[in-house]
Amino acid sequence: MRVTESGIVKHRQLQLDFEGYPQKVSAERKEYAEACAPPKITETDITSTNEQTEGLLEQILDTRNLEQAYKQVKRNKGAGGIDGMQVDELLPYLRENQEELIQSIRDGKYRPKPVRRVEIPKENGKIRKLGIPTVVDRYIQQAVSQRLTPIFEEQFSDNSFGFRPRRSAHDALRRCQININEGYKYVVDMDLEKYFDTVNHSKLIQTLSDTIRDGRVISLIHRFLHSGIMVGGSFEDSLEGVPQGGPLSPLLGNIMLNECDQVLERRGHQFVRYADDMMIFCKSKKAAQRTLSNIIPYLEGKLFLRVNQEKTQVAYVNRVKFLGYGFYVFRGEGRLRVHPKSLQKLKEKLRAVTRRSNGVGVEERKRRLNSIIRGWVNYFRLADMKTLLKSLDRWVRARIRMVTWKRWKKIKTRFDNLRRLGASKDQAWQWANTRKGYWRTANSPILSTTLSNERFKRTGYISFQEYFLQRKV
Repeated sequence: MRVTESGIVKHRQLQLDFEGYPQKVSAERKEYAEACAPPKITETDITSTNEQTEGLLEQILDTRNLEQAYKQVKRNKGAGGIDGMQVDELLPYLRENQEELIQSIRDGKYRPKPVRRVEIPKENGKIRKLGIPTVVDRYIQQAVSQRLTPIFEEQFSDNSFGFRPRRSAHDALRRCQININEGYKYVVDMDLEKYFDTVNHSKLIQTLSDTIRDGRVISLIHRFLHSGIMVGGSFEDSLEGVPQGGPLSPLLGNIMLNECDQVLERRGHQFVRYADDMMIFCKSKKAAQRTLSNIIPYLEGKLFLRVNQEKTQVAYVNRVKFLGYGFYVFRGEGRLRVHPKSLQKLKEKLRAVTRRSNGVGVEERKRRLNSIIRGWVNYFRLADMKTLLKSLDRWVRARIRMVTWKRWKKIKTRFDNLRRLGASKDQAWQWANTRKGYWRTANSPILSTTLSNERFKRTGYISFQEYFLQRKV
């Protein structure tokens, strides 16, 4: 068995079951495997809705559950679907149509509308496809999710953290640190290619049916999966995937990958999963490569998922990125840092806000800057970054000085403002007439003293470092 330098096994001629038994694949066996793939389940194949009525649908349609679902949809806000209805219009709609809506669900006649395709650019130049359900469909999905979550939470692994109640990205990162501290310093950094877009519907329905005995609920979820997609006015069938954008998608994603979690736990692996981001921790590079060679055929052959073999790798912990963080080992202890790509992304946001041509006024710019700083520090507060924050503060203040200097376009405006801010007459006149570039002037002593750090603080600008220290207390 050959393993490439990146730790990815060339397993086209060898199929290795994740339970540990390698078998050569002949053309005959390949046809057999394809014939034994999960059947394409149609709505009438799922279950007898008359025989399996254990009351789950009634719990979903309970008045208190529906009320909670409405409040959550309203709290989440979000854009409307293909029918144009906005969240604020949901309550008037329900007042007139809720009884009819509930009855249609009970009778199995409810048909979700197609989701609206929205494409979000990603850092790597690719796009993330979102599917925005209508507000009414989001309301029903939320009601379903609220009742299914407690049921599946009992089955989910303790090593899974994404989109789960009372669990966060910070909890996942702390678990990573625990694994590193226990000597697991090599990782299998798994990347599932377009995970939410490639979930196999038949496999998912099969997995759901192992737990949910109310066939009416299975049928309802099946209809959500097959509701279709509207792309630029054209309808497309949704033959696979659980479109991101609806309340039910994160739960269905976790249910699909829970099978993988259980196999990893049975084999005694230390791992951390946050939605489709997963890292398996090992004590040696050889063990990590062996784990990778076993898990790829399992994910692709049993769960019908696609592993991005270009991004999936075996690496020492200080060479991986997880949830925006990087890792390093200091005196045997796993520590967290801000990954360089996350820092680059932050600077791109800050540049956009402090660009003079963006048409943003002084107060709006300050509001946006403060919002970015608060959000970023709150998320990355687990990292060791005091020195980094000092550098960021210097850089951001220079950006503010630069955009301010650009705003003072005329010589007279610059002279008057410098004088008002305490510069001498000669200094003000000299710098008002300077031919130095904007960035060089922004870092000059004249602007550092007139547009001082203390002045920024008094006018309401937040400092990265000061806010970080406040959050640490």
